[in-house]
Amino acid sequence: MAQHNELGKKGEQLAIDFLIEKGYTIVERNYRYQKAEIDIIAQKEEVLAVIEVKTRSTDYFGNPEEFVNPKKIKLLTLAMDNYVTEKDVDVEVRFDIIAITKITADFKIEHIKDAFLFF
Repeated sequence: MAQHNELGKKGEQLAIDFLIEKGYTIVERNYRYQKAEIDIIAQKEEVLAVIEVKTRSTDYFGNPEEFVNPKKIKLLTLAMDNYVTEKDVDVEVRFDIIAITKITADFKIEHIKDAFLFF
């Protein structure tokens, strides 16, 4: 497996561990609809959080969250619309980003709630 793929998988697992520690229940991983993939769907109380995980080995080229572009946002929204209809979900939906940056042997994790409000 390519090194960037391994880093991405590691980042998703770190994000899941982080969310569980913060009291979220993981509902789905890698939910796919057409060309879209939602990394994590997690629930805490009456909020269903759509989590896009961005992991980078350095912040030299920018922060991980800066790599979520309008096209990706549109795809995630489309996928989540389908998920809500398919599962007949009736809770608040929020779009978050978990940005992970590798710093030497450790990782910095930042959870940005309602991330798409800023795009």
